[in-house]
Amino acid sequence: MKATLTSKRSPTKSERLWEEAKSLIPGGVNSPVRSFQAVGGTPLFIDRGFGSKIYDVDGKEYIDYVMSWGPLILGHANAELTDALRKVLMKGTSFGAPTEGEVELAQQLRDFMPSLEKVRLVSSGTEAVMSALRLARAFTRREKILKFEGCYHGHVDSLLVKAGSGALSTGVPTSAGLPSGLVEKTVVAPYNDLSAVRAIFARGGKEIACVIVEPVAGNMGVIPPKSGFLEGLREITKRNGALLIFDEVITGFRVGRGGAQERYGVVPDLTILGKIIGGGLPVGAFGGRKEIMDLLSPEGPVYQAGTLSGNPLSVACGNATLKILSRRNAYEMLEEKGAFLEEVLQKEFTRRKMKGFVSRVGSLFTIFFGVSSATTFRDVENLDKKKYKRFFHESLKHGLYFPPSPFESSFLSLAHSAQDLERTKEVISEVFGRLS
Repeated sequence: MKATLTSKRSPTKSERLWEEAKSLIPGGVNSPVRSFQAVGGTPLFIDRGFGSKIYDVDGKEYIDYVMSWGPLILGHANAELTDALRKVLMKGTSFGAPTEGEVELAQQLRDFMPSLEKVRLVSSGTEAVMSALRLARAFTRREKILKFEGCYHGHVDSLLVKAGSGALSTGVPTSAGLPSGLVEKTVVAPYNDLSAVRAIFARGGKEIACVIVEPVAGNMGVIPPKSGFLEGLREITKRNGALLIFDEVITGFRVGRGGAQERYGVVPDLTILGKIIGGGLPVGAFGGRKEIMDLLSPEGPVYQAGTLSGNPLSVACGNATLKILSRRNAYEMLEEKGAFLEEVLQKEFTRRKMKGFVSRVGSLFTIFFGVSSATTFRDVENLDKKKYKRFFHESLKHGLYFPPSPFESSFLSLAHSAQDLERTKEVISEVFGRLS
């Protein structure tokens, strides 16, 4: 009788790196959603990217719809950005002193978003949010903050209450380690529910320093504001002497040249920015009305500082990105690409008689399985996570890289070609066929 020979598959390089990473880094990753916890399996370790594609350490190619979670609106390794970065790199990486590039970026930001009468550059979106809240409390001399369920504003202690993004993916929509005193100063309302906001202000509006909101929710999937929601927030905050803060880290310079505030015609008092304004390098910014911003040190009593704030490398990439966006019909092109994919996906839901839909604003979109619509955090909680998990892995097998979480946004770039979109259409049809 012949002996049966069995062969065990050798681990991929990503799998080997994953095992090593878990022994060195908490959870194996430096940001939770990268861990694939929501979809299972081994995270891809990426070697390089070019244009619309990424390549893992095992040499596999993927059309990328994550785009570093939004910053890469021009695609990977854009030639003009890398050239700008190279020129600055040869001069030095950090000086701890002002540079001409910072002034240029501040001017470009104001040109794109006129509400930014003054702006302060920092190193991350979280840092920008933290500083803007401090500023709002100082300006209004109030302590309470109103935020919305499912909206994520970075890992600021007082805002990790019913948050979105990775907090949803891990099944923990809040966080351990939050001081009770801080949480007590945070009031939470359902997103898109003006009546709830009015009730909160009727009970204690004179204690609320600010309302902070993602004008288009992007961290519980893409959820656009209902008609009148943002306008209502503007009216309520003005009437009660509170500030309105738009967190446009995701939407800024992505859903339109002037962000969501231009798209929906609502001007906030303060705006939070990040992602695109660094072109893929770490960056954050906050800005708004002059009389509020002038409270910042060294001009005013509100202290904020950062060794790497306005870092020359990030600033160079940000300046180059905004220059390219300002001279091309970028947003018309992104809208066309987004509309194409939305139609492709929506047709598959209808064709396969599968419950689900696509939610899109400009070049931001989310594929929701198991729900027919979503306007609030509670709607999103009912989505079909298992079906998204299958969709993700089937797509990955065929060379499409979507977010490894059903609660995150997908991102298009100017580098996504007609060929990429046609290939995506083919794969989507095959994947939906398997799902149905």
